[in-house]
Amino acid sequence: MAKIEVEVEINATVDKVWDIVSDIDNEPKFWKGTKEVKNLSKEGDTIKREITIAFRDQKCLQEVRLEPKKRIEAKFTKGIINGEKIVSIIPNEEKTVLRTVWDIKLTGMMGMFTGMIKNHIKSGTEQAMQNIKEEIER
Repeated sequence: MAKIEVEVEINATVDKVWDIVSDIDNEPKFWKGTKEVKNLSKEGDTIKREITIAFRDQKCLQEVRLEPKKRIEAKFTKGIINGEKIVSIIPNEEKTVLRTVWDIKLTGMMGMFTGMIKNHIKSGTEQAMQNIKEEIER
């Protein structure tokens, strides 16, 4: 499994950060590795969806659980990626820390490339977090 952790401090309230990151339909705007999102069902704070990732336009199924103003947990349930991505919102006085933790591996024969894509995912996550920060602090 590849574990990737990235965090950024945002000069904004938890509410303002949550408003942007909890709009998960807008994910492709910030996360360049996600090309398209299609919601399949919603029950309470849990959304089942299909995402198309930039890696060879592969489709993955996800189950996303929103924990309002605290975290977003996206479990990959089918496709080339196995594992999860957790985005946490941590109050820090007048600011907010946004932390993303990936714990994933590629499935099947692609598993041997997990280490190689780790840096790619880390770089993409750093860029996404910076994009989110800039959008919020505008």
